[in-house]
Amino acid sequence: MRTPGSQSREILALAVPAFLALVAEPLFLLADTAIVGHLGTGQLAGLGVASSILATAAGVFVFLAYGTTSVVARQVGAGDERAALASGLDGVWLALILGAATALVVGFAAAPLCGLFGASAQTAGYAATYLRISAGGIPAMLVVLAATGALRGFQDTRTPLVASVLGFGANLALNLVLVLGLGWGIAGSAWGTVTAQIGMGVGLVTVVVRRALAGHATLRPEPGRVLGAAASGVPLLVRTLALRAILLVTTWVAAGLGDVPLAAHQVAGTIWSFLAFVLDALAIAGQAITGKALGAGDVAAVRGATSTMLRWGVWAGVVLGAVLIAVHGVLPALFTSDPGVRQALGAALVVIGLTSWLSGLVFVVDGVLIGAGDGRWLAGAMAATLVAYLPLVLVVRWFTPWLAAHGAPVAVAVLWAVFTAFMAIRWGFLRHRVRGDGWLVTGAAR
Repeated sequence: MRTPGSQSREILALAVPAFLALVAEPLFLLADTAIVGHLGTGQLAGLGVASSILATAAGVFVFLAYGTTSVVARQVGAGDERAALASGLDGVWLALILGAATALVVGFAAAPLCGLFGASAQTAGYAATYLRISAGGIPAMLVVLAATGALRGFQDTRTPLVASVLGFGANLALNLVLVLGLGWGIAGSAWGTVTAQIGMGVGLVTVVVRRALAGHATLRPEPGRVLGAAASGVPLLVRTLALRAILLVTTWVAAGLGDVPLAAHQVAGTIWSFLAFVLDALAIAGQAITGKALGAGDVAAVRGATSTMLRWGVWAGVVLGAVLIAVHGVLPALFTSDPGVRQALGAALVVIGLTSWLSGLVFVVDGVLIGAGDGRWLAGAMAATLVAYLPLVLVVRWFTPWLAAHGAPVAVAVLWAVFTAFMAIRWGFLRHRVRGDGWLVTGAAR
């Protein structure tokens, strides 16, 4: 029988390495942002546009990680390791196929995609340069997602940690050399990131293949299984598309406010993503524990772990928010020398800090439901959240002249306050679902 202490240790054993891996990525991305930010406001704003598109192009396929974790963990819990290995390999093959197709589309359409945001011609030019180069790393990004999801399903969060530290460490070093050392500008940042992503993908796939060979699982793709993996990921794809639409619309509204608010929003979004990654460590533990426990038919363990992680999520959000508010006056100087961007960013950081506890709740429950394979409900809930959020954020767009007249700090703070409303709506749906029993389906397959 599980005890509260043993369950807490199990959560920590998964969450701590996941936390360190997740923190590694945004820390190095923050460093990239700081490097590009000191090239100029136009480059920083361009990075904001390109990053939003790139994150969407790769982020819509996050089911490669989440869905693979859920399926593999259920099969591990049910005692069928060979099936778990086959599912992990299916995810990697699917990632290669989807990644190659997405890279071609994004690479060829980089300029028109960046033009959709309505930024200045100079900003759009920097964005297109960054995006065109970065498209080459999309296949590796998706392979990293799938391989990481498979390893998490096997309750292994340490290997992705090693890959993250090595990969993002290389990314930082390459950015310093290519951007500052060789003077390649924003293109150097893109090339450094692509090189690091390919290295991470090769390393993680090597680990998965070795594990499959040891478990006597076939490496060649089986079309039926790969198509099945794609079909099972459709609900999470819909959920992620709705989420990315929310983030993209928010960036579009920020672009309409001007280059200074857009640059501040880019950095604020990167910092918010950093906090999200930190809190998401509990969500990853929730995915792995929930999938394995439901595969073994242990509903009580799922309920107990969920309660524990919710408490931890709230307190982690409170602590992170307090730290962010404490440093909101000095942190912006690390990212830009533009006084206007610094002031606007500081205002946004206060709003983010005050509401970080809400993110702790949202990310934990989202991870638990993904681990339970509750993708269809999550897709519907996120679509409904998008519908509810659009009128709110479009009001900000409507009042752009008024906000511009009151200065960038006010405009950016209002935009982030409205974005907080999105998180509150999302939490309302998630809270309703997790309190019921409809998502607690046991067995090797949902």
